[in-house]
Amino acid sequence: MKDKNIKEFVKERYSKIASNKEDSCGCGCTRDDSFIKQAQDAGYTLEEIKSIPSGAVFGLGCGNPTALAEINPGETILDLGSGGGIDVFLAAHKVGEAGKVIGVDMTLEMVETAVKNAKEGGYENVEFKHGEIENLPVEDNSIDVIISNCVINLTPDKSKAYGEAFRVLKPCGRILVSDLITEEHIPKEIRKSFQAWSNCIAGAMDKHEYLDAIKKAGFRDIEIVSEQVFTEPDMDERLIGKIVSVQIKALK
Repeated sequence: MKDKNIKEFVKERYSKIASNKEDSCGCGCTRDDSFIKQAQDAGYTLEEIKSIPSGAVFGLGCGNPTALAEINPGETILDLGSGGGIDVFLAAHKVGEAGKVIGVDMTLEMVETAVKNAKEGGYENVEFKHGEIENLPVEDNSIDVIISNCVINLTPDKSKAYGEAFRVLKPCGRILVSDLITEEHIPKEIRKSFQAWSNCIAGAMDKHEYLDAIKKAGFRDIEIVSEQVFTEPDMDERLIGKIVSVQIKALK
């Protein structure tokens, strides 16, 4: 499978989700759940969900990075793979008027949806950019905190994504990433499935390799804040117990 083909499939899938042409069941959701329940299952509280535009909630993700990132007023935050903007808007509440939150997503339709949500919600401290996490449209040493929710596993080149994250962070800047990793072998046919890639399964990396990619990018004090076995009702029985949802933090 070529990296370009994987990206195009994932982009098309999430474009349909943003345009409401396909259900949002992907990373961390079940097809019969409401968007709100999917978000709650991922770790968001009902209070958080109700505090942001409803159009930002697609029920995607495998964690709640804003809850663990220790975001402070006045900081500049970057969300990798911002989707409809759920984490951007939650972070915007925390940084306040003196801060700023930037969301980057490779799917143009998601960016357009997020911009619309921001206008409807009256957010003036957020910005959404169309771009790839392996080539961020962000200046060097300009970000205090990077968050990401079940997105880095969607890219075939995770080392490059973390290298870009390191580049744009300020000295002593930090990351808090929610993602899926593996602890056991994943069958080749699943690794080669475009659908499994868009569902955040095929691209899930071995835990030790994933942590090593973060370290090689230059990060220090790498820590798994929490982890739990990832399951979903229709999961292939060959994957049961092999996929793990993790929350990882590290410093530049």
